[in-house]
Amino acid sequence: MNKKIKIALLGFGTVGTGVYKLINKQKESFCHKVGAEIEISKILVRNKNKERPELLHKELLTDDWQEIIQDEEIEIIVEVMGGIEPAKTYILEALKAGKNVVTANKDLLAEYGRELLDTAHLKNKDLAFEASVGGGIPIIRPLKQCLAGNDIEEVMGIINGTTNYILTKMTYENLSFGEALAQAQELGYAEADPTSDIEGLDAARKLAILASIAFHSRVTFKDVYVEGITKIALADIIYAQELGYVIKLVGLARQTVSGIEARVHPMFIRKSHPLAAVNDSFNAVFVRGDAVGEAMFFGRGAGEMPTASAVLGDIIDVTRNIVNNCTGRISCTCYYKSPVKNINEITSKYYLRLKAVDKPGVFASIAGVFGNHNVSLDSVIQKHRKENIAEIVIITDYVQEKDFRDALQIIKGLSIVAEVSSVIRVGKD
Repeated sequence: MNKKIKIALLGFGTVGTGVYKLINKQKESFCHKVGAEIEISKILVRNKNKERPELLHKELLTDDWQEIIQDEEIEIIVEVMGGIEPAKTYILEALKAGKNVVTANKDLLAEYGRELLDTAHLKNKDLAFEASVGGGIPIIRPLKQCLAGNDIEEVMGIINGTTNYILTKMTYENLSFGEALAQAQELGYAEADPTSDIEGLDAARKLAILASIAFHSRVTFKDVYVEGITKIALADIIYAQELGYVIKLVGLARQTVSGIEARVHPMFIRKSHPLAAVNDSFNAVFVRGDAVGEAMFFGRGAGEMPTASAVLGDIIDVTRNIVNNCTGRISCTCYYKSPVKNINEITSKYYLRLKAVDKPGVFASIAGVFGNHNVSLDSVIQKHRKENIAEIVIITDYVQEKDFRDALQIIKGLSIVAEVSSVIRVGKD
């Protein structure tokens, strides 16, 4: 009970500050929770002289990585600095030096997860990364441990709070994309440069991590097909509601007999689906397994304290392993080499909004092109007419992406089609 586990924080930004606060808040309970004290020994920062009013003990600060890596008493390195370098180098050096690592770095894991996990396995040390996906939502550990008795068939989630906030405002307050984005930036949900969020890149990195764990096969960031939400118009939001759907930016990973589907894109989701009710900056991950059936994990996907909650959970887990001499017991679980399917191989329903000349025979021509490419139509709406141009909304039946794209390319070239305004995939009912 007198054992003391010393840790070092790499980074003292939003998440690092949250971890510091949470450890100090729970300091008295650690002996009961894990059988040892947990003490922050060093905090690596770029500028030691920066004013940090929340920091109680300024002597913890250092700008020298060697001071940390060479300290044999430090047993856990907590990386919350983000980015690829120098985080990758620091983590690899820490593992090779016999230290355990906790990280929240989705960018690093989505691209170099195999190298990091193989190094941890080689050194029989823990590499924990619960906070890399979903902020405070427990999902990594449930997939690796609680649901280990399942063959996971599908993981589907709203895993970016910024885009979910924007789409929520567009849906319920009739804001344009630009207006909703500006509001998200004003409230701090979106960065000054929101590209990673609104183009789907942040969600794609998280999905790569989830898919790798769920299907025991390495999926990297570059394997994930990505579309963002910048082309979603208020008209699409309104049509979705009329048809019984909501639009969400969804990360979808699915195990099929021919390989893994891994994609991030806007999707029409039935209002009856559990994910349809996930609004504002909240995240949720929906899992389907052969034994458990359906399960959903819901909560805050980012922020100082929710993410710090996940980081501290990992610190506690690793500390328990150190106390009981069992670090390294759960290493990389990617023991298959399943192919990742090209987007052209997937099958889906599609929503298509276009503008065409308002005269007899136009729709027959469009339907004919679809028919020639094995694309069946499920429903058609024609509502708005202006200056001899009609707006047509089409929902297809389930078709192969390649067939739909080939048909769409021809339709775009028809003289009777003024504009293809929007194309969005439709989720399963």
